[in-house]
Amino acid sequence: MFFIIVIGPAGSGKSTLVASLNDWLTTHHMDPATINLDPAAESLQYTPDFDIRRYVDARDIMYKYKLGPNGALITAVDLMINYVEHVKEFIENRKANYYLIDTPGQMEIFAFRQSGPAILDEIIGDRKAVTLFLLDITLASKPSLFASLLFLAASAYMRIRRPQIGVLSKTDLYPEEHIEKIMSWIEDPYQLLSDIREERIGLVEDIVETLIEAGAQTLEIIPVSSLTWRGLDELYAAIQRVVAGGEDYYTEEPSEIY
Repeated sequence: MFFIIVIGPAGSGKSTLVASLNDWLTTHHMDPATINLDPAAESLQYTPDFDIRRYVDARDIMYKYKLGPNGALITAVDLMINYVEHVKEFIENRKANYYLIDTPGQMEIFAFRQSGPAILDEIIGDRKAVTLFLLDITLASKPSLFASLLFLAASAYMRIRRPQIGVLSKTDLYPEEHIEKIMSWIEDPYQLLSDIREERIGLVEDIVETLIEAGAQTLEIIPVSSLTWRGLDELYAAIQRVVAGGEDYYTEEPSEIY
């Protein structure tokens, strides 16, 4: 029983990735289940096996308490802790091999408040889990913007406290040379620093340089397209390296697959 937490900025493609990865795992007989923890989701690309909106709906809260959208979402996320036992009961009854956890669109409201990580800790406990942090390729057009996404990923890692894999999402929207340029920043942090210097943004340059000099590990990032399924094989392999030491689930729990 493994948990895959999908998190990232608003519009980065979290729900779309959950849908595609769920289909990919199902196609490969991996027995996944989906959990929607976004109480403000108006539509999803998949039908969740567990949907928190059954118990907490941000739109209902907005009208009931006369709150704005952000205030309603904050309240809804805080209220979700009251229904964690329902999620845990679903998990124990479903007994899936993989649980894909879709998180709220406004990640800062979920990841950076006390309630978000507490909900994940209650649901997952001491079982193996990995976080997929989505880096929207449309937000990575400049090296400084890409660096800001890496800072955000690092912040989410400090809050969620689970092994993290970066997912460069929406790669079908850009030519291959653009993707290769971004990947070169990952493979060679000094290239990223050099390109940032050309932008003349002192603060970002100083932070990146400090991280490189400190020997900070670069986040593993996998280019993925939820539309074409590009990179899902590689993403699954990376997930397995984290949660199962690289072993395929067929060899881990064969009796639970059929």
